[in-house]
Formats: sequence, structure tokens, C-alpha cells
Amino acid sequence: MKTLILGGARSGKSALAERLAEESGLAVTYVATATAGDAEMAERIAHHRSRRPAAWTLAEEPVALAHCLRRHAAPDRCLLVDCLTLWLANSLGDEETFQRERAALLESLPGLPGRIILVSNEVGMGIVPLGELSRRFVDEAGRLHQDLARLCDQVVFVAAGLPLMMKGNFP
Repeated sequence: MKTLILGGARSGKSALAERLAEESGLAVTYVATATAGDAEMAERIAHHRSRRPAAWTLAEEPVALAHCLRRHAAPDRCLLVDCLTLWLANSLGDEETFQRERAALLESLPGLPGRIILVSNEVGMGIVPLGELSRRFVDEAGRLHQDLARLCDQVVFVAAGLPLMMKGNFP
């Protein structure tokens, strides 16, 4: 089962993903894409760490996500990826790397065994950003979400901590 969870910042999407991973009954590997580039991001990472059960394993991978997923996916395992927009930001710095990693993710995802939960920020619901790089980020996030939504069994949008099923049935 592949699930894509979308929502805005502090919408409750990570909490929902963590609950679904816990309820899966499978061993969980949390795949973190964030890097602590400043004190505020370090605080966010610490907050996420504090919520995770001690039994979960951690894989930190800011760029080579498809490789990480292939390495850790197993029929008896749940992989929780948090979050794709941070991974996108990490990958966009180099066009060749971005195209390669994006293609690898989309190619790998359908064949991965076990439960896969992908968390991502929906950033395309506001005004069009002024800067070229910001517009590119929003455009690429939107394209990525569309492609992943086609590949996933479930797509959930979260706002104010409330999940709205967009595709599939809620477990």
C-alpha cells in the first residue's frame, strides 16, 4: 500500500502519517529528508524525533531517496518518508541530480514491497511566488504530487488536523 499525505505547514500531516505507520503493525523505518541548516530547522527536526517511538529505525537521506527506499523496503516493513518537499528542495540545486532522482523515485515506487507513506507540503494553493526559484519549486512540487498521486493507492489531504480522502479508502 502506497499513501501520499499532503497538507500545509503544521496541518497535522506528519502526525497522521505517524499514526498510520504505528497502526500498520509493521516494523517502521522513518526516512528523514531534512538537514539541519539552521537553528530553526534543527528545532523542527528535534520535535519530529521526540514524537517517534523508540522502536522505529531511522534512515536519513536528503537526496538519494529512491536508493534509500529500495534498500529499506520489505514486505514486513512500513517506510514513512517525511518530507518530499524538503527532498525536492535538496535536489533542485543541481538539475542533473534532480532529474535523475525524481525519475528514480517514480520508477521505484510502484515495485516497492511493504507499506510506504509519503508526506509532502502542498505549496501550490497560494499566490504565484515572485522569484524564479520559488516559482520553479512550486511548479516542481505540483508536478511531483500529481505523478505520485497517480502511483499511490491512497491520497490524503490534511488541513487543521483533519484528513480528507482524495483517493482510496481511509484505513
